[in-house]
Amino acid sequence: MLDVKKSLDRLTWNTQHHFAHIEAQHDFMRAWAIQFELAYTDFRVVEMALQLDGKHHDLLAAFAAAYEKVYDYEYAFVAGGLEGFNEKYGNQIEDYRTAANDFLKLIDQIRDIKD
Repeated sequence: MLDVKKSLDRLTWNTQHHFAHIEAQHDFMRAWAIQFELAYTDFRVVEMALQLDGKHHDLLAAFAAAYEKVYDYEYAFVAGGLEGFNEKYGNQIEDYRTAANDFLKLIDQIRDIKD
């Protein structure tokens, strides 16, 4: 499989820090939005590497589905700031935590792929 270590590292960092940022109820900041956009690029790089590898279809499908769940929470924050996130998901922080942790576990599984 293509070397996607840096993309996996950035996805891990973003997922952990973005969740912590929202959980702590910190305000929106421009750097957060840029990280969000770059994370999508990293997601697509990993997705493409898994597609090209062709050996891990179930992992690819789970990775894409897990990313979409995290994306939904993060997009609410990017689009509406803290107020927008809280309006849509404020009472679902544990669901967000679960989605983030599930995504991080899949990232670790991808890291463990040996060619």
